[in-house]
Amino acid sequence: MAEAIVSLAVERISELLIREAVFLKDVKEEVESLNTELKRMQCFLEDVDGKAEQDTRLRNRVSEIRDLAYDAEDVIDSFILERAHQGGFQGIVKRFTSICTKPWHLHKIGVQVKAIQTKLQNISKNLPAYEISRAGEGSSSVFNVQRQLRRTYSHVEEEDVVSLEVSTKDVITKLMTEEDRPHAVVSIVGMGGLGKTTLARKVYNHVDVRRHFDFLAWFSISQQCKPREVLLSVLKKVLSPSNDEREKIEKMDEIELRRTLFDALKEKRYLVVLDDIWRSEDWDILKPAFPRGRKGSKILFTTRNRNVASRADPWSTPMELPLLTDDERWNLLCKKAFPRSKMGSQCCSEEFVNLGKEMVKKCGGLPLAIVVLGGLLATEQSLAQWERVHKNIHGHLNELSHQDRKYGAVNRILVSSYNALPYPLKPCFLYLSHYPEDWEIPKKELIRLWIAEGFIPENKEFLMEDLGEKFLEELIDRSLVQVSRRDYTGTNVETCRMHDLLRDFCMKKAREEKFVEIIQQPLHELEVTLAESMLRRISIHPSKSKVYLKGEHPKLRSLLFSQNEKLIELCISKYKSFKFLRVFTLAKRGNYNKWWHVSTEIGNLQHLRYLKLYYNNKMILPRSIGRLKSLYTLYIKFCYDIVIPDGVFKLERLRHIVIKVDEINPECGFRLRQGFTSKNIETLKFIVVDDKPVENNAVLRCTNIQSLEIVFTRAKYVKPTLILLTKLQRLGSVSLRFFDVSHPDLEPLSQYYHLSKLKLWGQIEDEPNPSGHVLKFLSSNIVKLTLVDCKLSQDPMAVLEKLCHLRILHLKEAYIGSKMVCSANGFPKLDYLRMFLLPELKEWKIEESAMPCLRELELAYVYSLKMFPEGLRYITTFQELNLTRMPSSLKERIKVINRRDGEDFYKVRHISSIHI
Repeated sequence: MAEAIVSLAVERISELLIREAVFLKDVKEEVESLNTELKRMQCFLEDVDGKAEQDTRLRNRVSEIRDLAYDAEDVIDSFILERAHQGGFQGIVKRFTSICTKPWHLHKIGVQVKAIQTKLQNISKNLPAYEISRAGEGSSSVFNVQRQLRRTYSHVEEEDVVSLEVSTKDVITKLMTEEDRPHAVVSIVGMGGLGKTTLARKVYNHVDVRRHFDFLAWFSISQQCKPREVLLSVLKKVLSPSNDEREKIEKMDEIELRRTLFDALKEKRYLVVLDDIWRSEDWDILKPAFPRGRKGSKILFTTRNRNVASRADPWSTPMELPLLTDDERWNLLCKKAFPRSKMGSQCCSEEFVNLGKEMVKKCGGLPLAIVVLGGLLATEQSLAQWERVHKNIHGHLNELSHQDRKYGAVNRILVSSYNALPYPLKPCFLYLSHYPEDWEIPKKELIRLWIAEGFIPENKEFLMEDLGEKFLEELIDRSLVQVSRRDYTGTNVETCRMHDLLRDFCMKKAREEKFVEIIQQPLHELEVTLAESMLRRISIHPSKSKVYLKGEHPKLRSLLFSQNEKLIELCISKYKSFKFLRVFTLAKRGNYNKWWHVSTEIGNLQHLRYLKLYYNNKMILPRSIGRLKSLYTLYIKFCYDIVIPDGVFKLERLRHIVIKVDEINPECGFRLRQGFTSKNIETLKFIVVDDKPVENNAVLRCTNIQSLEIVFTRAKYVKPTLILLTKLQRLGSVSLRFFDVSHPDLEPLSQYYHLSKLKLWGQIEDEPNPSGHVLKFLSSNIVKLTLVDCKLSQDPMAVLEKLCHLRILHLKEAYIGSKMVCSANGFPKLDYLRMFLLPELKEWKIEESAMPCLRELELAYVYSLKMFPEGLRYITTFQELNLTRMPSSLKERIKVINRRDGEDFYKVRHISSIHI
């Protein structure tokens, strides 16, 4: 890991030498010499990678080199900051000659650089006798990793489920036994990594369980149990409240939440899953909220502690998940280590089989350990490499001498897997430790943070985002990260997560490497005090709705602040305490119609690369934000209105601008006529077109733009703008909002051959026209389509069903007609269909062989629909049906009441999961 930190320092110095060479003058030689010495240390660290685990003396040397690399980074960042305060990187040379080249300024840098260099040379003289590669690219350089990642596996593997058939049947039998007593608890007990959550999820989604219970809810408890959040989450699911009701519920205290949830569940036969509950005390707090309910109501626990299960329900015997058998262990290892026989005939050779079976024994029958081991072995091609892994697993590691024995094998495998990572991937992996337990991590956010931290370098061969995606795929292939959700393509990752044991290991390693520090806000305090002794990256996990940050930490590089759906305010009084910040998240709460004037001091954070602002009202960004020359990502969420200075578009490194507002107002957002200075823009949400765009071709300089959201205020600007954008070859996602626009001309959309994701928002008049349906111009390459407030009078299905690649379709207030028809062989790839607020729809016909791949259907607020389409019965892929605020008469038609099937039940009988 130290080699990655040294690499980041080398990159910063190289950048300094290129950008500021003319101002370094007399100290340029010292800086170049330091850079060379750091490169030598980098090569040495690559050579000894992993050996330091077993050598205390070597471990200390590695730690010293890492700390000196941090010191070098401080000197560089201080110099850049001083230069910026004196006028910026691109000032006139003559102006700065009298300022920057003053002897005291250069002397200060020279002394600091020389001191670091001397210490590095002293370490070099006393290094153990390891061969040091020549200065330059090491064996694990970023460039080599790029080449390696081109062979990233094409297969997509889901979570591995091995030998759960018997256990699944046993748990389902217990859940469906109609015991008439309060708080009947069914528990799944076992070690971490044994598959408890996997089994519980399989049971929770089983068709028989879904039909047996009136209401089901799932909540992950984890070590930091927050009872109020659990109660709030379950209550929102059982009530499906409107926005006004939701706000009322969120203001309830814990006692009111318990009482309201109790009343909401008392007439239902319910199943609530509490996944990963650690303490009996947590259940004692939650228990009063759960009534006896209808006969057969159940609570399902997963826990590592048998006593927790026994105390919760002494009348129920906990279900202990068994360890895998020898055959099951070997089959699981083969599935991970030889994906699609990647190694060819080698996988069947006796040498590989014998070695693999020896290693799998060390996993103790624990699926997680086997999966991680398989992920490690899948990256090793030769028998010699497998023998090395085998030796490392057998080896005695000093750091594990005090570990709990039952997890010793797992930890040895995790250490081996971590050590085997190419060095650019190590900081990317450790960075995951800052997310809270059970967190669903958005891929785009993660990769943008990696870029801001400097883990992914700029180069001509790859876009940084593409390389970041390959890094994440590699961590997934090695089973160090789990896929949580796939995106609309069905193949790319949308969100990911970490298993608890992997996160524990990751946190421990990150702390050892002085990489990141996690601060848990005290339960009964609002203040969190920082200290200079803390690590360079700090992640704050809030426990209240407000956090006051106090203290100073001048060397802090990243202030990470975990935000979920709920807005939590972070209050900072002194921005000058964080002059080196690269990553910054700031949140504020506002009263109705109150503007937040974001502090002008933000403009002094010259190293800032990632800025995220949360606010629940109106926001004004300061002009000083135009001084953030290093900014890559600007993300603003939860505001109703925003004022943005023109200077933002002059930031040449800016790659992502995302403004998420609750109600799009054409008065906020950017103007297309403002033009673009940056050629690096990839994401731009959103811009307002209120002028003729053809006269300003500046947007065409943004050749990397991939995702764009546009608001139109005049119909006459729609067609020329869309024609202009056809020249952007990387544009894959477009959102078009029509604000008081009538009859927009969408004909140019037929030329958007690269477009895979499209959203049309706003009324589109579609009176019968000889030239065809208003949506006939949509590109056949579209994979995800969203239509909002379009109020089409002609049935859109007639044209949409011909989109041969369409997988996801969202219709919200999109159609005002009374009849809809999905024809035979239409929608050949459709996987998910959501129809929301179609108040006039009375008749829906689905012909046989229509939508042959449909997996999930969601209907909400379709008030007039009289019956379910006959054609649903022919869709064999159908797995999930969700109904929200639908007519009672319609819902009764698919219910089974007193063992009597509803009139339409035969149409949905084959669907494994129905939520009403």
